[in-house]
Amino acid sequence: MSESVNIAVDAMGGDNAPAEIVKGAVEAIEKTSDLRVFLVGKEDAVRAELSKYTYDPDRIEIVHASEVIEMAEPPVMAVRNKKDSSLVKCMYLVKEGKCDALVTAGSTGAFLVGGQIIVGRIKGVERPPLAPFIPTADGRCLLLDCGANVDARPSQLVQFAKIGSAYVKKACGIQNPRVGIVNIGAEEEKGNALVKETFPLLRATPEINFIGSVEARDIPLGVADVVVCEAFVGNVILKMYEGVGKTLLKSMKEAFMSTTRSKISAALAKPALKQTLKKFDTDQYGGAPLLGCNGLLVKTHGSSKAVSICNSILQCKLFADQNINDDIKEMFAISTDI
Repeated sequence: MSESVNIAVDAMGGDNAPAEIVKGAVEAIEKTSDLRVFLVGKEDAVRAELSKYTYDPDRIEIVHASEVIEMAEPPVMAVRNKKDSSLVKCMYLVKEGKCDALVTAGSTGAFLVGGQIIVGRIKGVERPPLAPFIPTADGRCLLLDCGANVDARPSQLVQFAKIGSAYVKKACGIQNPRVGIVNIGAEEEKGNALVKETFPLLRATPEINFIGSVEARDIPLGVADVVVCEAFVGNVILKMYEGVGKTLLKSMKEAFMSTTRSKISAALAKPALKQTLKKFDTDQYGGAPLLGCNGLLVKTHGSSKAVSICNSILQCKLFADQNINDDIKEMFAISTDI
């Protein structure tokens, strides 16, 4: 058996902690071997949830943490003052090399701060981007940044493109991923000052397959494998994606339940619909990694259920198994030596 991948999981982070977090961790170790989970949180609460399941005790370890960082707390102060919080202890497990990655559904602000000041950036990386996969008509694409760097500079967007390409090559097996920059039109002369300045820099970057501007309406069609933007735009795209998906699903349910005929049609179409809708379920893609740090840090939704936690843990194992961070480090080692 190969060496286990160790994942630190913030058992107290999110709206559904610790129940759904613990459930997701148990499901993850059932789905793959060579994986060990460190559940970090209030020991009594975590142990009570674990008692509901049958699992291999050698593959789940509880790390006690007496404090919890709440969603509304100022991130910098919370990370500095709550050293015994579940999230901070997860960060130190990664920093000290005891774990290969961490997963949390807790405070995004504290997650971003902890990633920068505790785990730290890979040498040469200016700003790590938050990079979720989002569903498209023919698969998925990586959107970065979606929340970490609201006022990014052109040089940082170029780094996002390079980091995103390296990640997608390994995570998705796409050898020459298409990279686009979010814009309000396809023409090069369109866009704000940031996009106009970044466009020629991306075109001149040999490490990426730059295809030009991508309009928001084309992202779901799958025109690019990596979509680059600063965090304000990325977060709007992500939230609109989620909102439209929920609205369409609600409208479809109402339509199918409106008459007897439509209910019969729904019953007949259910298998095909279920398979189609699954493609657009963001939970199946795991969380959003903060790429470019000295260790993999993954943030899931605050409302995450067990399926999202499980897939985020499996996402971390894939990342570690394929040595994606080594590829990113090598890329920036070369660029900083030039």
